[in-house]
Amino acid sequence: MFESDPRSTPMEGGIDMWHMTYYAGGGLMFFGGLLLFGSLIVLIVWSVHRITDRRDSVTYHAKTPLDHLKERYARGEITKEEFEQVKRDLLS
Repeated sequence: MFESDPRSTPMEGGIDMWHMTYYAGGGLMFFGGLLLFGSLIVLIVWSVHRITDRRDSVTYHAKTPLDHLKERYARGEITKEEFEQVKRDLLS
């Protein structure tokens, strides 16, 4: 009874008890597992990238009117007297 019985053949499309495989869904389960683990790896890599990305932490420094005035003076568009007069007007 426990020996190889020629009458005990695996059912087609069913479970082969000797090899513990399921014929109908083995391939689908394999690709489903690849998809699941691949998605997890992509999620982990994306999360690490988002956490370590330094571009998000850089704040934008808007130029003040005094910054523009300094640039105009540096380019030579205005004289020192004009620079001092506008600076006093801006700071008052």
